[in-house]
Amino acid sequence: MSIAIITGSSGLVGSESVNFFHDKGFDVIGIDNNLRKFFFGIEGSTTSIKKNLIKRNKNFKNIDIDIRNYSKLENIFKKYSKKISVIIHCAAQPSHDYGKKFPFLDFHVNATGTLNLLELTKIYSPNAPFIFMSTNKVYGDGPNKLKILEKDTRWELQKRDKNFRGIKEDFSIDNSTHSFFGVSKTYADLIVQEYGKNVGLKTVCFRGGCITGPNHSGASLHGFLSYLVKVSLSRKKYHLIGYKGKQVRDNLHSNDLVKCFWEFYKKPRYGEIYNIGGGRFSNCSIIEALNLVEEIAKIKIKKRILKIPRVGDHIWYISDTSKFKKHYPNWKQNYNTKKIIKELIENKK
Repeated sequence: MSIAIITGSSGLVGSESVNFFHDKGFDVIGIDNNLRKFFFGIEGSTTSIKKNLIKRNKNFKNIDIDIRNYSKLENIFKKYSKKISVIIHCAAQPSHDYGKKFPFLDFHVNATGTLNLLELTKIYSPNAPFIFMSTNKVYGDGPNKLKILEKDTRWELQKRDKNFRGIKEDFSIDNSTHSFFGVSKTYADLIVQEYGKNVGLKTVCFRGGCITGPNHSGASLHGFLSYLVKVSLSRKKYHLIGYKGKQVRDNLHSNDLVKCFWEFYKKPRYGEIYNIGGGRFSNCSIIEALNLVEEIAKIKIKKRILKIPRVGDHIWYISDTSKFKKHYPNWKQNYNTKKIIKELIENKK
């Protein structure tokens, strides 16, 4: 028996991981208590995703516990111990706005929950690769200090700028405003690295850009493209928050991301970090995303631009994925932004 432990198993990246690793022959233990419903209300609930996972995957079991509960997590690790071949940690409090309103809950889910899993991996499954879904928000608003130019539909860097290809892993996380969510995820990111470099676990942090796909339960506080498509197709007004709606995001399909997990699993490293996102292959501004939806769905979207941006929000962010590609040259992206949006539209019909 080869077991994959996947936290946040009913979320976007977690559910993609469940299907992928199940299809590779793993027995999958999912840990998910649908805290998204608590965070974002019924529109953020992952109940339907969990039902689909159970129906699709005969060797999948969902366990409804909270990653903040060390003793209940320990029961799982103690039971399966050396049979655990990989831990994929996707569970999180993912919202800037929610983290600011509820800082204790935000920190305990993102930081304490991660520490719980690392310590249990060390005790019971020290040979299993530990894959952590981090975020580009560890860089705070540092990227906003770059020499960003305003174009017709986006903010952009000059081609001769050293960061034009994207933000590298050595970009500073200091002297910037992070948001409370960014701080809790930064702690988790750093402690994952330390359990690799200091303790000797096979750990990796994937600092994601905008990750998306059809299993994303997008809500107004989280889930950029998924929520944008959902609101646009319902003919509601879409609010562009700050920066004239020209802020740039790189977009990575969850299936392309999970293939990164697979490459790392096959050839793990210790305390590694990778910036992972759509890169120059797949990116757009919010305005450009809305234009694509209008073009593909043949609709007109009502827009309202709000002047005040979210704290710590990026004006421009594109991931430089060259380090991961150098370490794992077999990885290829299949989805660009237009293909992602087409799939989201088809899924919402």
